[in-house]
Amino acid sequence: MIEQEPTDDGLMAELAAQRLPALGTLYDRYGRLAYALAYRILGEAQAAEDVVHDAFLLAWRGAGSYRRERGNARGWLLSIVHHRAVDVLRRKTAFRPAPLEAAELRAGDADTAEEAARNVEHQGVRRVLETLPEAQRRTIELAYFGGYTQVELAALMGVPLGTVKGRMRIGLQKMRRALEHVP
Repeated sequence: MIEQEPTDDGLMAELAAQRLPALGTLYDRYGRLAYALAYRILGEAQAAEDVVHDAFLLAWRGAGSYRRERGNARGWLLSIVHHRAVDVLRRKTAFRPAPLEAAELRAGDADTAEEAARNVEHQGVRRVLETLPEAQRRTIELAYFGGYTQVELAALMGVPLGTVKGRMRIGLQKMRRALEHVP
């Protein structure tokens, strides 16, 4: 008989009961994604590893506070990673974003043709992103690759929320138009 992988909700119940194997399974499931998010925000491998470590410890200690009706376990865990990374970032004096390629997740057994097609597509998106005015480009990068909400971006950038929304809307429209013409 084949054992089924536990659901995220099942893992969270196990975690709340302080069953250590659940933490390992949760890490196996979301560790790479958590690291990619932390690395994208911080731009430093060691700092990202530290944030992921702290986040999983916080998840272990705070699993009893998880509520399914507020969102799924993946989102809950990634919000912990995001908040920890932002805390670390705020303690630093300068923000140095990492290159977009650094946070890409690549499956080890991906089909070469599919991976090549994805790389071409990613290069096109990066080229188009680089053509945007700095304010629009940075807003989109921080939102999509840094995991910031629009409200957080407004506070981080020191601009009104409407400005953030406008930059994102106009920037995404420009990108969509430019990408329609990319072969």
